[in-house]
Amino acid sequence: MAGKNPWGGSGGSGDDGTPGNDGEGGGSDSSGPRNPWLPGGGEPGKRRSASIEDIFKSRGPEGPRRSGGGGGQGGGGFRFPERPGGKSWVPVIIGGVALVWVAVTSVHFVQPGEQAVVTWLGGKYSHEFESGTNFTAPWPIHMVEKENVTQVRLEEVPGTKTEKLILTGDQNLVDLSYLIRWNISDLTLYKYQLSDPRNALLEIGEAAMRAAVARQDLDSVLTGAGRAEIEQDVRTAMQARLDAYRSGISVQGIEINKVDPPSRVEEAFKDVSSAQQDADANINRARAVAQQVLARAQGDASEFNDIYEEYKLAPEVTRRRLYYETMEQILSKTDKTIVESGNVTPYLPLPELKRRAQAQPQAQGQ
Repeated sequence: MAGKNPWGGSGGSGDDGTPGNDGEGGGSDSSGPRNPWLPGGGEPGKRRSASIEDIFKSRGPEGPRRSGGGGGQGGGGFRFPERPGGKSWVPVIIGGVALVWVAVTSVHFVQPGEQAVVTWLGGKYSHEFESGTNFTAPWPIHMVEKENVTQVRLEEVPGTKTEKLILTGDQNLVDLSYLIRWNISDLTLYKYQLSDPRNALLEIGEAAMRAAVARQDLDSVLTGAGRAEIEQDVRTAMQARLDAYRSGISVQGIEINKVDPPSRVEEAFKDVSSAQQDADANINRARAVAQQVLARAQGDASEFNDIYEEYKLAPEVTRRRLYYETMEQILSKTDKTIVESGNVTPYLPLPELKRRAQAQPQAQGQ
């Protein structure tokens, strides 16, 4: 039974078992749809499968144009525009990109406070740039590395959560942290003299700090009395060692942030500190009392000197005055009065009479 071929012509086979024509290229039934995967042309009456070469060839710029409706010509593949005279634009575009690349990678602007190091192919040192506009060969022939040499950098040792124990001169341990302020003094030396300048800075700083703390006792380190001396000693020792290594680093200053006793003996240190504070308070009070006594004694001595000067001017008057004042001071503290007179009773119990006189009004009131 003959079937309808969807690609044109009658499908299946005829009565004699031969396959029918597909209508491709002048078949008997050419009104059916064409095979979209086959290029135009070919021998009439023969059917073949499309290959990948045929698919791309039919869509390339040199492939055959498919016939459109009404006998018009269909659009071909993309073609790059040509310059006048039929030459290609590709060399011009490549040359323009190369010029832009050279301009961008050959001009370098070094800001104030910066220095730049130029290397050959990123490896061998070539020369150095100061601030301003500078020119080099294009990248990657010349490669430029910039650094801010005026910026003060900070290194905190050993960090906020790490304990660093350092031995003092009197064989005690303290937990000490400090800050290193530094900057780059020579960029070339900083880049190529040491393999790891920052790590060298930290190692030298730790060695100098341990040596400086070992020259101080525990009290001077904890109380802060020796901190200024320690900071100055560490800075001087670090700079001398860094200059000997030609590191290109300048140490701006050392600042001690924290000095505490070790965490395992912190309570014992607090007890000792409290006892020391109590002792200092008692010593201060004793000194205050001593100053008061001394001031009183100095006043009495000054008064005596004044009296002595008056005594030398009138000895008899001064002698009587001293006698009267002394007797008045002594007799004011006794309850007996002695009167030397022939008409008066030698003994008068004046205090007793006074007490009786005070007791009578009290008895009448009751």
